[in-house]
This record gives sequence, structure tokens and C-alpha cells, in this order.
Amino acid sequence: MKAIEIRNKYINFFKNHNHAVIPSAPLIPENDPSVLFTTAGMQPLVPYLLGQKHPEGTRLTDFQKCVRTNDIDEVGDNRHLTYFEMLGNWSLGDYFKKESIAMSYEFLTKELGIPNEKISVTCFAGDDDCARDTVAEECWKKAGIPEDRIFFFGKDNNWWIAGEEGPCGPDTEMFYDTGKPKCSPECDPSCDCGKYVEIWNNVFMEFYKDKNGYRKLEQQNVDTGLGLERMAMLLQGKETPFDIELFEPVMKKLEELQKVDNIQSRRIVAEHLRSSIMIINDGGRPSNVDRGYILRRLLRRMTRHLNKLEIDLNNLPEIIDISIDSSKELYPELLNSKDTIKQVIIEEKNKFIKTLKNGEKEFEKVANKAKAAGEKVIAAEVVFNLYETYGFPPEMTEELAREQNLKVDMKNYQKLFEEHQAKSRLGSEAKFKGGLASTGEMETKYHTATHLLNAALKVVLGDHVHQKGSNITAERMRFDFSHGAKMTDEEKQKVEDLVNEYIRQDIKVEKLEMKKEDAINMGAEAMFLDKYGDTVTVYKIGDVSLELCGGPHVESTGKLGTFKIKKEEASSSGVRRIKAILE
Repeated sequence: MKAIEIRNKYINFFKNHNHAVIPSAPLIPENDPSVLFTTAGMQPLVPYLLGQKHPEGTRLTDFQKCVRTNDIDEVGDNRHLTYFEMLGNWSLGDYFKKESIAMSYEFLTKELGIPNEKISVTCFAGDDDCARDTVAEECWKKAGIPEDRIFFFGKDNNWWIAGEEGPCGPDTEMFYDTGKPKCSPECDPSCDCGKYVEIWNNVFMEFYKDKNGYRKLEQQNVDTGLGLERMAMLLQGKETPFDIELFEPVMKKLEELQKVDNIQSRRIVAEHLRSSIMIINDGGRPSNVDRGYILRRLLRRMTRHLNKLEIDLNNLPEIIDISIDSSKELYPELLNSKDTIKQVIIEEKNKFIKTLKNGEKEFEKVANKAKAAGEKVIAAEVVFNLYETYGFPPEMTEELAREQNLKVDMKNYQKLFEEHQAKSRLGSEAKFKGGLASTGEMETKYHTATHLLNAALKVVLGDHVHQKGSNITAERMRFDFSHGAKMTDEEKQKVEDLVNEYIRQDIKVEKLEMKKEDAINMGAEAMFLDKYGDTVTVYKIGDVSLELCGGPHVESTGKLGTFKIKKEEASSSGVRRIKAILE
């Protein structure tokens, strides 16, 4: 069964069970500084899990584009993906465990045709915070799963929370038995040997965790996630996701073009290319910070492995075309942005080729210095510096050293790299930590301030100005907008004065719900129009601003304080960035 068939079956199944179909949120989160990318289907829905009313109702379903960056260096094995699609269904204070488990079992066995004997499940074993989940256990027994295929585990396995704080709860997970023999008599779904593959996770979100511990949410929610690529792999009887139709054509072309056979490099190229295509399509661009750095890292790692395969880089446009063609059924919008995607990727590839040349020059200096000092080994710190500063691959350093009868301290380099990787992971986790529910007083004020800034920029610079992104913390706001030239000091002052005039007027902020078509006809601004369903939330600030937005906002502009522009700079081609504070 192809991936598009699985997705369509899923969406139609839950649609027939009275779930409203909502569009995928963009990979680059709107007004959420807590994460680099959208990493889960629940991420855009946190306000509704906490009690805010969703305009589409209490039963929702969608397919969500996701990027997770913690395991980039693991991509190349037989299972890790940076970009993936998550199918999900939600109950916002509607149904709970009984209905959720019954629907999950029905979909797996009747819609996908998975035999009962292939399914094992896990439930929460219970602790001081939450009792053993005997309710889920009984629901699975009623559905038809025998007791010897129902397993209980603690928080490490069967409890879900986004970071350290936020909505959370026990979960029940479904596993597919691949038919491989058990690695030991104790082998169960918690084992990583490959016999059991997790296919679906139903989280029963009934708690909120903060620094004081756990408290009950006002409503009981269900949040589920099913990985599309993994399910396609299992249903097609493939060994890895790289064997399914979304990757197979690119993998085949790389094998045809390569002069050196390396399946790990082919997987890295295919995966990083697809991930980059999806990020670029949703507005991402390479840079040296945050999500731009992740995109740059993906593209440079891809280029390095094209070189390892000794594939002529002039073939890259054709490889991009094949990758887009493989995904166009799932994401037809890629065809509209194909030229931009190719331009961004090829430009970054060209920059990296220069970087590699610079790295080679720097290596020559290092090698000559080592030989002059009578040293036979290049220090780990030098290898790491070449990698970190110049993006110069350590294996290339090792190869060049070998040609000059030098050795490289790869053992200690690996320790340095692992320390760097651990710090990067902590950074990624910190980006996710608790920030999903980060809607404190200052964040709320800055959120409203972005609407006023957008409006003021249109007045001062012109109607061509549109929001291209924003980043909000409790200390400051960052706002990206379309404009082709550096703002003059006079323009910045006019914008600042106008925002403060809007604040001084203490204009009421109104929350409206209406059909998307009506909002568009009213002239409402929207950063990602496609991400909204048929019913939308619009925030109206007098005659100043009308924007589609999920909130949160202050009740009136007078609560914001004094707006101050701290910096205006380039963000990317045709996009400027303002950093500002409220005092």
C-alpha cells in the first residue's frame, strides 16, 4: 500500500467518525520561538489541549509535516529520518480511552488489513503521579488483543510530554510484529532488536506538568500520532523506509550515478535532500543560525556524501527533480516551488564547494606546521576546528593526512564531537522545553505587538509588506517582513512612532470567528493561508489591523507599554528583520 493510500484511508476513516479535517501547519512554526520546526501534530494544537475552543470543533484529524533534528547524525542507518509525516487524530475534551482504542484497532485491522496476531500494545504501569492504566488494558482486551500481548511500562516508555513542562499523560502504543525471532526470552516491545516496530501512539492528555509537579487538566484529551513512512514500509514488506516509493527512485538514480558504492551515503543524500526540499518549500533558507543552520547542515552533509559517492555535482538538478517527482502526489505544492527549491539547493552547494576548498587550504597550513615540528599526529582539536569552523569533514582530514604520511587523533576527535552533539541535543530539547505552552504575559503582549508592527510597516513602507516570520520571547520580539531595501532612520522612527500611537489609543482587540472565505473578502492578512481550516479565528484591532491568527492577545493595545525598535537588518533576499522590545 502506497503512502498516499495510507494517508487517504486515515483521513477518510476519521472524517467518517465525525472528525473535522484540518490542514497541516507549516514546518516553520508561526510565532513560536520555542522550536526550530514543527516536530509533532500536537504542537500547533497546544492552546486547544489546554482548553481554548478550536473553531473546527472537538474532534480533529490531519496529516502533519514534521522535522526532528536530534538525530541528523544518525541518518544513514536503516531507519532514521529527519523529515517525516505524522498522521493524527485528536479529541479535545470529547471522547477518551474507550473510543480512541476502539477506533485505532478498527483502523489497523479493517482499513489497513493488519492481522490481529501482528499487533502488540503497551500501557502505563502506574506510579505515584498516575495509577496503572487498567482502563486501556480492558479496552484492548475488548478490542481483541490477548493478555499476553499487552505489556506495561513506566514513564520512560509510556508517558508523553513535550519537554519538561506542558500538557502530558499516559499513553498506549501499538507495535507491529515483523516476524523476526525474539533476540532473547525477555524480548518485548521495549526491545530495540527490530522484532517489534512502534506504529501508533495514543496519548491520554489529562495532566499538566510544571515546576510544582502534575495537576489535572480541565478537560481530558486524546492526542495520537502515526508515522506515515514507517507504516508504508511495514505494509509494503520493505526492510527500510528508503525502499518505499518516496525514496526508491532517488536511491536507484544515485546507485546508477555513483563511482563508489556506499549505501549509507546514498541514504544520507536521499533523506537530506527530501528534508531540505520540504523545509525550503515552507520558507526555510540556509543561514548560520537556528533553523537556517539546520538546513545548511543538511545540504552540506548531502553534498559531502555526493562527493563520497563520486557523483558529478552537475547531476544535482536531475536528482532534485526525481526527489520532487517522488513526493508530488503527497505534496503537489512542490511543483509550484520547484525552481526556487533548486536555486536554493544549488546555491548552497556552490558555497559549500568553496568552503571545502578553504578547508583544504587550512589543512595544508596545519599539515605543514605539524611536519615542521616533527609531529606525526594531527591533534583532535585541530580536526574538530576544521569541521566546526570550515565545515570540513573529518574523514577528508584523515584522508589528506594519510597522503602526507600523517595520522589523525580520531579517537579524541570522536569524544569532542560527541560532546558537541550532546550540547546540540540539549539545545534542541531546550527549544522544545515547555515553550509550546509559553503564553505568559509578556509573550502575549509581544504577539499583539507583531500585528501593530505589521500594520505600521504597511503604512510607512507600502502594501507590499507582508509578515515572513516572527520569533517571540518574554524579553523581545523579532519580526521578518518582505521589503527589498534597508530602512532609513526616518522610516524606522515613523514606524516606531506609529506603533506607539496605536498603543496610546488603547484600541480594543477583538477575536472573531468566521468562514475563511469571508475573512479573505474582508481583507484579513494571513502568513500561511493554507494552514487554516474553513473556519478561522481573526483578530481585529480597530481599523489598524485584521489578521488570521491563533492568538494569544491582550484585550486592548494600551496594555503593551512603549514599543522600541532596537535593530533593523537583512534576514534573507528580499526579507528584512526588525528586533524590538516593549518597555
